[in-house]
Amino acid sequence: MKQGYAERGRPRPAAVVVVGAGPAGTCVLERICANAPDLIGDGGLDVHVVDPYPHGAGRVWSAGEPERLLATPAAGDVTVSTDAFERAVRGAPRGVRVHLHRDRAVGLPGAAGRERVELSGGPRLDADAVILAQGHHGVRPSPDEAGQAALAARHGLLYLPSGDAAGPGPEQLPAGEPVLVRGAGQAFAGLVALLTSQRGGRFTSGRGGELVYLPGGAEPLLYVGSRRGVPYQAAPGRLRTGPPPVLPRFLTSATPVEELRQAVAKELAYTYYHELFTAHPGRTRMGWDAFEAVFERAEWGGKEMRALVTRSVSRVADRLNLDRLERPLHGMRFGDLAGLQRWMHGYLAAGLERRSDPANSADLAMIHGLLSARAVLADRAPDPWFERLFRFLTGGPPVSRLAELRALARAGVVKFLGGGLRVEQDERLAGWRASGTAVPGSVSARVLVEARLPEPDVSRAADPLIAGLYARGECRDTWGRLDVRLTDRRVIGRAGDVHPRRFALGPWTAGGAAGFARPGDDAAMLRQADAVARAVLTQTTEARLTAAA
Repeated sequence: MKQGYAERGRPRPAAVVVVGAGPAGTCVLERICANAPDLIGDGGLDVHVVDPYPHGAGRVWSAGEPERLLATPAAGDVTVSTDAFERAVRGAPRGVRVHLHRDRAVGLPGAAGRERVELSGGPRLDADAVILAQGHHGVRPSPDEAGQAALAARHGLLYLPSGDAAGPGPEQLPAGEPVLVRGAGQAFAGLVALLTSQRGGRFTSGRGGELVYLPGGAEPLLYVGSRRGVPYQAAPGRLRTGPPPVLPRFLTSATPVEELRQAVAKELAYTYYHELFTAHPGRTRMGWDAFEAVFERAEWGGKEMRALVTRSVSRVADRLNLDRLERPLHGMRFGDLAGLQRWMHGYLAAGLERRSDPANSADLAMIHGLLSARAVLADRAPDPWFERLFRFLTGGPPVSRLAELRALARAGVVKFLGGGLRVEQDERLAGWRASGTAVPGSVSARVLVEARLPEPDVSRAADPLIAGLYARGECRDTWGRLDVRLTDRRVIGRAGDVHPRRFALGPWTAGGAAGFARPGDDAAMLRQADAVARAVLTQTTEARLTAAA
């Protein structure tokens, strides 16, 4: 650090350390640079950004990944791109100096009146404030995962845990052998790409233009199941909507927990039907104003609401059934696995058709309503039901990936086990048995893959800095996430004390949000990054002036 400022009557430059240089770190750096001219005066500011991975991309958005791995959002739906970091650094205002450290922050022991960040490479960074923005930092294995790993070690099996834990990767999955896959969301879509076309198979057009998969011979046989039993909904593809309604209408940040599902469902239905009635009036039997008047007073799912939809929406396919959308396999039973496969092939085909037809723009409008609901709920404890629904409807792959999955299923490379997946250890057979609620019987295999992102759990944090804070009681968890004071994102200790110089934001924090938002939206991540930046700049300026006094 610079020396001699205080002796000459000049305040020393303030110093801030940002841990993490992915989307969250990029957002907060940009906000620091934007707010600095108004808040730090002429004293100067040193911003140290620490991340062992490429700054801007971080660990997840690496440019070195295989080309077959695609981002979930469309390009037009992304506010923060990987070059935003470079632009923020180049555009830093006068007096703000950004220092980049390709290193891992491993400790935060603190110091008298300041913070001290320890790096794995040896040096330490002293700062007036620290912002934790590591993104998805991973967790240590759960008891269940540890048990599965122990079984694999005893019998020479292959087990791939969730997340990026050290150990074998997908490239070690054996060709031609059955592989149990637990999870059908984002991680599953990436896994399938690595195990099929990356192994010599290829997609081509068949009769009628349908996509066909020609195996290369090195693919494993994937048996996939999950809680819901179907893959995430594909991105809306070519769908476009008209002007949206004013949102939110029925949901507030103070909505009681017991009323949350009803309020969210009514919010989504309102945006869905607004688009249907205004963009496709030929498929309705009344005008929007008349429909809206009854809809607003009717209870969601009640007799009046059901009667309103029945008499005003002509086609059954246009009537929103959220329960069936959320749980498409609920209550269904099949005589054998082949019957379930036939149903799944039809389900995937119907999803492809719906996501590719501009006549279904109401589906995209509903997703806009879901994004609005997410913003409303950003500053309260996460609701597991809502988080699962959000990921299912917004976190799916592009339509092209859904077409590929259907082709893989028709080629017999991917088979579905349905919902309510249960994986049991079988010591006698030296392997695992998997079964679902939709079909009788089970499937056995010597390979198990956890194709799911681990749920946040600060108590099992793999990040050494977070683990150290938790062990010393200098942070606490709420619903598995790092607890912060929501107004300014200051870290809260186990005893409830709010730390004056430590801040945190990102999807692993209380009220946290992911780094993406549609351009023009008042996104939670951007609001939080701005609040953190202003709080940090105010804090560091006060600390600098106090040191000079």
